[in-house]
Amino acid sequence: MPEKEYVRFDTTYPYSFEYPVYANIVTDTRSTSEPFWIDIDFPQFNGQIHISYKPVHENLAQYLEDSRSFVVKHIPKADAIEDSLIYRPGERVFGLVYYIDGAQAASPCQFFVTDSSSRFLRGALYFNAVPNNDSLAPVIDFIREDIRHLLTTFNWK
Repeated sequence: MPEKEYVRFDTTYPYSFEYPVYANIVTDTRSTSEPFWIDIDFPQFNGQIHISYKPVHENLAQYLEDSRSFVVKHIPKADAIEDSLIYRPGERVFGLVYYIDGAQAASPCQFFVTDSSSRFLRGALYFNAVPNNDSLAPVIDFIREDIRHLLTTFNWK
């Protein structure tokens, strides 16, 4: 595994964070993408963290429910789902990160953060392979550390 080293993603986007130097930030160009959507690409691991950003206009409850629904869809393939609170009131960063264990779970880690009034960001880790998370376990654990770092260094702008 590469050495852990991070660089700041700090552009004109309404958020910033640190991500690993062995990953690339790629603008999301899918037809369904919206402004400020990106992928954090891990080419050596054949995986990405898909990041979507949404401005909040009295619809935060819907975004929270959507995030919960994406996680709940993994229940049939999950052995366990652990959640961890993200609570940094000084920076107005609130959210949850979900660690989804299970050999065939499509996304082993998902998260969201919000400022609770005007901004919402969701992320999900996926690999470009048929889910076999038992064999991917070392890579999943390695990238989970990067996700924890991303969320620890995440700020709204």
